[in-house]
Amino acid sequence: MNPEGLVWQIATIAIPMILAIVFHEVAHGWVARALGDPTAAEQKRLSLNPLRHVDPFGTIILPGLLKLSGAPVFGWAKPVPVDFRRLRNPRVGMMLVAAAGPMTNFILAAIAAIGLGVLVRATDSMGEPGLGALFLSDNLRNFLLVNLFLGAFNLLPIPPFDGSRIVMGALPAPLARGYARLEPFGLLVVFGLLVILPYFAPDLHLVQRLIGPPVDWMGQQLANLAMLVAGPEPI
Repeated sequence: MNPEGLVWQIATIAIPMILAIVFHEVAHGWVARALGDPTAAEQKRLSLNPLRHVDPFGTIILPGLLKLSGAPVFGWAKPVPVDFRRLRNPRVGMMLVAAAGPMTNFILAAIAAIGLGVLVRATDSMGEPGLGALFLSDNLRNFLLVNLFLGAFNLLPIPPFDGSRIVMGALPAPLARGYARLEPFGLLVVFGLLVILPYFAPDLHLVQRLIGPPVDWMGQQLANLAMLVAGPEPI
């Protein structure tokens, strides 16, 4: 496999994206079950088997196209079913279940940073790294970036993203009900932000302006973590 080739680029984005999305979705189900809703478990959706969660377009095709075009990478999977009415405390539970996905992505990004540091430390004395080390490095780097973008993107307060569930749980009941009525139009809003707005205002970069600063800040902290794990450069 050529590190500069198309197959390499697709492989090193598909693996991180699938893993990031699967863990994101399963985290919702794990927390929901802990808080009283076993719906995901009943429907056998707490499995880490990607085939139970992968949406061909949202998990593979779209992220690959975004990566190849140089745009921020994001995607989605088949949502893990959660019945908020079965939670012991529906409003607080909704917020915790929603937050579980992005928080899992941020934890996975930190694990990727540690993995990169360990890889650098392990290969420092080996001279030129082989294809296996390069493939692992690219996957870890993309896994870190994908998890940061996926976590931050899902915190946008646009229904049905996780951020909207957190806002909905925090709002007073009358306002929450009104906010919930926006959910059928959420995907249209996302389409407008990601496709229509960039077409008519390509220099606006609204989504990047919203999630770029926190992602850049977290990325810098994780880069520092990776360097700490890697240790000092050999003399």
